[in-house]
Amino acid sequence: MKRFDQKVCIVTGGSRGIGEAIVRRLVTEGATVYATYNSNKERAEAIAQELRGNGGVVTFMQVDVSDENQVKGLIDAVVAETKRIDVLVNNAGITKDGLLMRMSEQDWDSVMDTNLKSVFFTTKSVMRQMMSQRSGRIINITSVVGITGNAGQANYTASKAGLIGFTKSVAKELASRNILVNCIAPGYIATEMTDKLTEEQRNEFLKVIPLKRPALPEEVAASVAFFVSDDASYITGQTLCVDGGMVM
Repeated sequence: MKRFDQKVCIVTGGSRGIGEAIVRRLVTEGATVYATYNSNKERAEAIAQELRGNGGVVTFMQVDVSDENQVKGLIDAVVAETKRIDVLVNNAGITKDGLLMRMSEQDWDSVMDTNLKSVFFTTKSVMRQMMSQRSGRIINITSVVGITGNAGQANYTASKAGLIGFTKSVAKELASRNILVNCIAPGYIATEMTDKLTEEQRNEFLKVIPLKRPALPEEVAASVAFFVSDDASYITGQTLCVDGGMVM
């Protein structure tokens, strides 16, 4: 018997980086996982095939999480197939960095739609099912920059700060139905997104990290597994920084 046997989980943005690590961790612990991807079908199918080959239960679905109808379609399909949803992990996110004075409205809107508005859509769509079950876990992947701010990322930072406020409000709304809502705020994580940084930018990050190294995506996934587990049964409305001490 694995720890998350019988649990049905949805993970957005599950085909790369932190999302992929979360999918792998939940599947390995026995969960039935439905993960979304945006464009890279080949990669999503390769991950699914590998995990299924090891006995895992995982389905990838192409979903634009900023489109409410597509999100509703995803949730309806999962409920029709499994009759329940135990966990929602809102991980999908993008960046379109630039100084505010040069930032276009399109760059602002696309980041807000993917990073924040999508979480409104997914959370609203799973609420009814979780409320009828009188149980559920919603875990939102924010960022330490949502706490500290970051020059050149006004759009991304605003979306991630909004996610923290959203989490607290929804946690208060859903607590009476035993639905726990929490945030994880990664710091500097070694992913494809951070691979785009220059050597100088990487070194600047490492200067302010007491542990002097980036985190692995698997270390963020471990925190997600904690919030999914029974060990986190009395925690809601919190933001856990997985950042090597970066913003303590």
